[in-house]
Parts: sequence; structure tokens; C-alpha cells
Amino acid sequence: MIRFGVIGTNWITDKFIEGAHASQKLQLTAVFSRQLDRAEEFAAKHNVQNSFDSLEEMAASDTVDAVYIASPNSLHASQAKLFIEHGKHVIGEKPLASNILEVENLISLAQEKGVVLFEALKTSYTPNFNVIREALPKLGKLRKVYFTYCQYSSRYLRFLNGENPNTFNPEFSNGSLMDIGIYPLSAAIALFGEPNSFTAQGVMLHSGVDAHGTLVLHYNDFDAVITHSKVSNGYVPSELQGEQGTLLVQGISDCESVELHRMGEPSVTLSQWQNDNTMIYEAEEFARLIELQQTMHPGLARTQIVSAIITRAREIIGVRYPADEIV
Repeated sequence: MIRFGVIGTNWITDKFIEGAHASQKLQLTAVFSRQLDRAEEFAAKHNVQNSFDSLEEMAASDTVDAVYIASPNSLHASQAKLFIEHGKHVIGEKPLASNILEVENLISLAQEKGVVLFEALKTSYTPNFNVIREALPKLGKLRKVYFTYCQYSSRYLRFLNGENPNTFNPEFSNGSLMDIGIYPLSAAIALFGEPNSFTAQGVMLHSGVDAHGTLVLHYNDFDAVITHSKVSNGYVPSELQGEQGTLLVQGISDCESVELHRMGEPSVTLSQWQNDNTMIYEAEEFARLIELQQTMHPGLARTQIVSAIITRAREIIGVRYPADEIV
């Protein structure tokens, strides 16, 4: 059993713990919070004895083999670095780091220390994402790809009312592309690899982050259009259009359903059953990589490509983070 600690005591941490335990390969043994009483309260909820308000102490603890990082985006890289230096495996919430240089530095350090570094971006590990991959030949020559994820942020009203929540604050390396657009972008890279080129557009908020935007990835025979938003809700499915047929994907982040429409044939639902908590699949893959001691894995290459695109796209749009000045 792989013993892991968590950084962060929010709802997404609860979901990961649930998925990790469901994998039957990971066991929560430690909790960190800047406030010890909060760490203890969260640990008690999960029947865990080890609580920390010092990251250094948890990183050095022999009660953990790995750590799940669900802190604000801007802290991901420094916290991952600390645990890697202590020989711990790291699964970091998306985005793994604020920019491509931080990502590359983490990958180099993880290779040097012989530990698994893994971005917790669940999409490509779901069963229905594999359904999409296997169905691509049925479409014939691919011509158009539209991946969309638009979700009105629960914190947007606070922003409009003059507050400065983390999710719209560049200090925390946030914004629509980093928080929302990363899902459809990562899905496209997982399916098609690095594009020949890309274009980027975004609409800025006065805080200095993007509210919504569009990426267009240019491949040899088709373009992949990525749309994302934190200030509006989207309900249309994503599409992959080929000369022989089209795939409709509802909810690209989880790949909730997949439907095939081939010319002259009835539509077919290809979706498989998935666990309601799709974080179980990334947890299983993380554990598998640790068991195999596979420190260099396809997920890292995808993370690098995605981070490089987002870093350059932010430059084009004009989104600049304090973290960009450090590396």
C-alpha cells in the first residue's frame, strides 16, 4: 500500500482521497494545513493520525511515500520541489506548475531523485477517453475538432462585487485558460500530439487574468478549436468530425458520454460505465507508475507540451504571473 499525504483540505482533496482509497492501492496517512487545528479536523474526518502545519516536517516524515498537492496554483511548483527533494512521489493538481520552466525544472529534479511526478489531470485516464481514442479510425480522415469547456465560476459574483478571490487573481497563477481551458487542451494533445503551430485569443479582466478565450491548434489536415470560459456556462458537446463520421463527447473533462454518428448509419452510443468519481482513474495510474518505478511516462510529455502552449498563449493574451518573474 502506498502511503500518501495531502496538501489542501478542500472539496477536491476529499474527492481525490475517495478515489485514491477506491483504487485500493493508496492510503491516506497525513494531512497538511497552514492551521494545525484545521489539519487535525480534516485528518479526524478521514481517520488519520498524522497532522502537520509544517511542510518541511511532512516532507521529511517516514509516514508518507507520496503527496497529493491541491494548494493554489502558484504554490504547486515549490511544494512539489520540496517533496521531490525528500524522495517523495508527487501527484500535483492541474496545472502542475505556473509555467513551462517550472515544469521542466520539476521533471529534471524528479528524474534525478528517481521519483514519480504526475499531473492530476483526470481526462485522459477515464475509460471513455480510451473509447474516443479507439473510435477515431471510424471517422475516416479527421477534418475538424471542437473541444469546449465553459463553466461559470461560483466565485465570479464575488469578483464582480469588488472582492479579489484566488480564482481571478494573478498572484495565484489563475484564470480561465489555466483552470478550465487546460482540460480540453490536454485532451487534444493526448489524442493528436504537439500541433505544428497555434493561435490564441483571450478576454482580460481588470485583475489581470483571462475571463474566457480560444485556442486553435493547427495540425496537417485539420484544426482543433479549444474554447474555454469561467464567466459563462456551456452546454454543447465537443465534436470530432471526420469524412466518414463524427464523435460527440459530452463533458470533455470527464468524457461523460461518447456518441458515434457515421454517414448512412444509425447513431451509436459508445460510452462505457465510469465511476462517478473519475479521479479514481488518475489515482490508479499514479499508483501503477510508482509500483513499476516508471519515473518517465507519457503523462510528463503531455504536461510539457500543454504547459509550453499555455505559457506562450498567456504571453500572447497578456496574462503575466508573479511566478513568471522568478524562474
